[in-house]
Parts: sequence; structure tokens; C-alpha cells
Amino acid sequence: MHQHTGVREEHTIYSQHLQNSFTFTIYYPTHFSPLLKHELLIAQDGQDYFNLGKVHRVVDQLMKDGVIQPTIIVGLPYESVEERFKHYHPSQPKQTEYIRFLAEELLPYLDQTLPTLSLAHGRTLIGDSLGATVSLQAAFQYPHSFGKVILQSPFVNDTVLQFIQENALPIPLSIYQTVGTEETNVFTPSKQLVNFVEGSHQLKELLQKLTIEYVYEEFEGDHTWTNWEKQLHDLLKLCLKK
Repeated sequence: MHQHTGVREEHTIYSQHLQNSFTFTIYYPTHFSPLLKHELLIAQDGQDYFNLGKVHRVVDQLMKDGVIQPTIIVGLPYESVEERFKHYHPSQPKQTEYIRFLAEELLPYLDQTLPTLSLAHGRTLIGDSLGATVSLQAAFQYPHSFGKVILQSPFVNDTVLQFIQENALPIPLSIYQTVGTEETNVFTPSKQLVNFVEGSHQLKELLQKLTIEYVYEEFEGDHTWTNWEKQLHDLLKLCLKK
């Protein structure tokens, strides 16, 4: 049936890779129809993208304007700051298992449950900070599963750069990256001071050499949702365009 307002559903699956149950949110957009094939927008820090970024409202408006493909949002939450660090940070062994969970367990469930395109370029990973980092690494590790990535102020270190170099293949990934000019001295939840601008420049230098579609933009602002929310309209309009 067609629906006239957006609907959120909680889903839970058991992950062999994580050895735990994982609960996440699926957002069916306003005027959703199961007869239409939809793109997937898979968000790390899912609760933040819904509550702080209002990503569902942005998608609904862009769909109403007729400028993006029909899109279902999948919000992946974190139970604690500690768990987020273990799943997202490139130094953590559990990050490898989390990426496998995304590609080998979550994605098959979504394709079986939802009217999706079942194509790599019908799936976009989006994340902020460490959520952007794990999204980027997942796309390079599983490029036939995830064809597009939106990186909002990604955390970048030598481990990330080496990972990209080792996993870079001539596959048509599309990457959209942003960073704020004031993100030069950010105190992170792991109690470190990080220069996200410098890291973004290093990542940009590497990605520009690859055979991918790559868009990079700097904006005036800091490492907060006040700024990430403002970028979503233009990023999603570009990434999910018809």
C-alpha cells in the first residue's frame, strides 16, 4: 500500500560477526510504495542523523521536489561511546568485524526485506567523523556492495590512508567529502586533539589520484551537527540525484 507520511520501524538481527544482536531503524519515506525500487541511504550514527541532522525530513523534501531517487534510510545506532569507538575506529580489531557485518549480514537482510535496487550504486553509506571513516573503509573493502559514500568530516590517519592504498581498485566508486575550516584542533571523545582539516587534505590528495567520481568541499564551520545538518540537503541532492 501507498503511505502518506514517513514511517520509522525498528528491526533487529543477530550478527555472527559481532556475536550480538543489532537493532537499527528503517525509515520509509513519505508516499512510500513497495512497487517502486528504492535507493538505500545507510547512516552510521543513525540516531544522530535522525535527531540532529533531520535526514528523513531532507530526503522527504528532496523526493517531494522530484530531484532525487526514491530513497529508504537505514539508521545504524551505537549503544555507547565506547562501542562506537570499537566499531568505527581503524585501530580497533572489532572494526573489521563491523564492516563484515555491514556487507555480509545487514545488506542481504535489507535486500530481502525492502524494495531495493540491489546494485552497488543504489547504496550510499553516510557518516560523520569516525562514522565517515568506517563508511569509507567499508566501501573500499566491498566496492561491489557499496557504490557511493558521503564523508562528513572524516577522521583520517596513516592507517586509513594505507588501507585505501591497499584496497584501491579500478571500480567506479562515488565519494562526496566535506570538512569545516575550523576543524583544526578538535577534542574527540577518545580524548585526543585531532586536525580534521589536515587529515581531509591528505585523503583528498590520495583519492584524487584514483579512478573514482570524487567531490570535495570545505565549508566555514566546526566539528558539530550544526554544520553537518546544513550540508545534508546539497550532499543528498548531489549523491541521490535522478
